[in-house]
Amino acid sequence: MKLTVLCDNNVFIDSYLLGEPALSFYIENENDKILFDLGYSYVFKFNAEKLKIDLSKVDKVVLSHGHDDHTHGLKWFKFSAKTKLYFCDGCFDRKEVENIELTAPYTKEEMETKFDLTEVKSPMEISNNLILLGPIERKTSFEKDNPKLKTLKNGQWVQDSVLDDTALVYNGYDGLYVITACSHSGICNICEKAKRMFDKPIKAIIGGLHLFDLNEQTQKTISYLKEQKIENLYPCHCTSLAVKAKMINEGLNVHEVGCGMELIFE
Repeated sequence: MKLTVLCDNNVFIDSYLLGEPALSFYIENENDKILFDLGYSYVFKFNAEKLKIDLSKVDKVVLSHGHDDHTHGLKWFKFSAKTKLYFCDGCFDRKEVENIELTAPYTKEEMETKFDLTEVKSPMEISNNLILLGPIERKTSFEKDNPKLKTLKNGQWVQDSVLDDTALVYNGYDGLYVITACSHSGICNICEKAKRMFDKPIKAIIGGLHLFDLNEQTQKTISYLKEQKIENLYPCHCTSLAVKAKMINEGLNVHEVGCGMELIFE
């Protein structure tokens, strides 16, 4: 399986690609061409063209959750009723943070006219050895919800626990490769769900960890990642420099991520 970073906050020097505070990964797995999120704007499309990736061949789209830095790029995607789109319940609900709208650009009803929709309620293999985890159970005590996030339910704004948050796991021959976007459900919860499915170690994680401050959650997350002996970490998007530096200082093998980066999982 090959993963290419189409959109991230970071851009490598001399790549002449664009970046934005958003995320989009392009995945090639055997004959499948998959988009995991589409960022906020046309950036994923611009970078794909620069990288000679033909997005017209994408046959599957996965939305990690409904926030606009992962879904707003849908406005620049060439729709096809033959393209499968996977999401979890709540992905297309209205969302906001501190009165700033975070909602996906289309309602669920509008999306039904553009894609072949599949709501994922439990782990689902969407490509050979590539599993979409579905809703993530919240089991850790230290991975907290953001109280500033709101969602509209029954006409009222209530706290959003982002229950639509999900992630991918690739079942490699020597271990598991976790592909996450924002990890609103907690990267430890995500890893634990992947481990419950397969009796294999986690070899690598790539994606946003939603860790910004050097607090209890960050320290306990670092401790967990060390205990798991994860060989390679590729934190990006919503992971602060301070947190990445702390991870490195604690002995974790952290790699820089940027638009255009390619990874091969076997």
